Amino acid sequence: MEKLHRRLDVRTPIMYRYHYGKRIFDIVSSLLLLICLLPLLILLSIAIILFSGRPVFFAQSRTGIDNKPFTIFKFRTMKATKQADSRHQYEWQEGVPDNFLFKTADDVAVTAIGKILRKYSLDELPQLLNVLIGNMSIVGPRPEIPEITNLYSNQQAKRLLVKPGITGYAQVNGRSEINHGKKIAYDLYYVNNRSLLLDFKIIRATIVTVIKGKGAY
Repeated sequence: MEKLHRRLDVRTPIMYRYHYGKRIFDIVSSLLLLICLLPLLILLSIAIILFSGRPVFFAQSRTGIDNKPFTIFKFRTMKATKQADSRHQYEWQEGVPDNFLFKTADDVAVTAIGKILRKYSLDELPQLLNVLIGNMSIVGPRPEIPEITNLYSNQQAKRLLVKPGITGYAQVNGRSEINHGKKIAYDLYYVNNRSLLLDFKIIRATIVTVIKGKGAY
C-alpha cells in the first residue's frame, strides 16, 4: 500500500516536477561538488592514513527507499578493529523506542581525526558518490542500518517512502543530539511536506549547522 501511494503521488503534476527536478539537481550538484572538492578529498584521505592508518573509506549496508538495501560510503572515523556491527543487536517488539540514541559523544571507538571529521560532517563527503549513483539524495532522511529499520513500526517505516539524503530536516534540528522519536517526527514532516523550496531551506540551514559544528558525534 505504501509503495502504491508513493507511485501515485509521483504522477501528480506537482510531485512529478519535484521528483525529476530533484534528481537533476542531485546529479548536477553531486558531480560539481565531487570535482570541486577533489583536492580536499585527497587531503582528508592522506590525513586518515597518517593519523589512523588504513582503510580510508568505510562501506556499510543501509536501508534506502522502499526498504531496499544499498551500500553507503563514508570516510572511516572509527578504529579499524571496531567497525563490526556487533553492537547493534536490538530486540524491540513495538518499533524503535522514542528515547533511543544511536550515537553518544563519548564513543571510545572514534579516532581522534574521526572526531574532527564527524564534527564538521566531512566524513559524509564520499556519499556524494551515492547521490550521483542514485541511491541517495542531497536532502532526505538519513539512512539507517537494517538492524534498526527492520524493527520499525508502521508509522516509523513511512520515512522510507522517500530517498535517504546526506542532510535532512532532522539534521538541521539537532543532528545527533535528538532522540529517535524527535528524529522520526522531523523526518515524517519532511515526507509529508517535501518540495524544492524546503530542500533549499534545509541545504542553507545545513551549511550554518556544519560551520558551527554543533550536535555531531
